Amino acid sequence: MRADDIRELKVEEITSRIAELEEERFRLNFRAATEPLQDPLRLRWIRKDIARLKTILRERQLESAR
Repeated sequence: MRADDIRELKVEEITSRIAELEEERFRLNFRAATEPLQDPLRLRWIRKDIARLKTILRERQLESAR
């Protein structure tokens, strides 16, 4: 997910997307402990997407505090 695409989303959509990705990350981490994953790089992509979402959410919080 690109930062430009994220900036077009509403705050509620961003928070729900973060929750979805964290749930997926939890499930993949759990599965990775018991069996090899088909796409191990998916964990990295999820982690980076979560970071992007949280960064843009924080930017909006700081803008609204001004």
